[in-house]
Amino acid sequence: MELRIEEQLSLLYLSGVKQALAKQQEQTMLYQDMSFEERLQLLLSHELVQREQRKISRLEKQAAFRLGAQVEQIDYRANRGFNASQIRDLLQGNWLKHQQNLLLTGAAGCGKSYLACALGRYFIRQGMAVRYYRLKTLLEDMRLSQADGSYPRLLNQLSQVAILILDDWGMEVLDATERSNLLEVIDMRHGKLSTVVASQLPVDKWYVMIGEATFAEAILDRLIHRAIRLPLTGESMRKQQSNLTHADQKE
Repeated sequence: MELRIEEQLSLLYLSGVKQALAKQQEQTMLYQDMSFEERLQLLLSHELVQREQRKISRLEKQAAFRLGAQVEQIDYRANRGFNASQIRDLLQGNWLKHQQNLLLTGAAGCGKSYLACALGRYFIRQGMAVRYYRLKTLLEDMRLSQADGSYPRLLNQLSQVAILILDDWGMEVLDATERSNLLEVIDMRHGKLSTVVASQLPVDKWYVMIGEATFAEAILDRLIHRAIRLPLTGESMRKQQSNLTHADQKE
């Protein structure tokens, strides 16, 4: 028994074509003057758009961003040590082509995490794979994966993402296992892929945070060499938002 065209499209995983075809069948008057090639092009275009949307949704889910940040919503009015021109340069993506890292430092609440997530989400829209981690969470996941045998799979995942975001870097001094695991990740990506680090600590304090000279030198040499540094300044954005909210309530 011959399959219906809708069934054939389902078997071929052409849901976009199937959806667009149903629309053409419902609104035949709109398409009656089009040639077969023109109607086919509309069907295929819809399929391509749907596939791109599904890819972006999948990459967003995999990224596990902490914040729903968008580059279009970055507030340049606050004096935070960067301007629109610097962000436009980052969005050009040359630092990714040259496998450079991006180091975001500054006090709590100044917008490091927001900026990191906004950049990550922007490059996902360009089709790149991104993964967001708090450093403590990544190191804990690595420790657990070593215990359950999934460590090679986790390393493989970390070696595939174009941008690895490590947030809350330097909140605690690392222990021996954490130092070793962190070096493995940084070394694996060095010269191949870009890593974004967001930290309250200035870069010159990272040596102490890593906690052992040999590992500190190895990690920082790979991480800092040729990296782009963006030290953020200014008052906490959360504090500013809280002040604005209180002011609105008084009015």
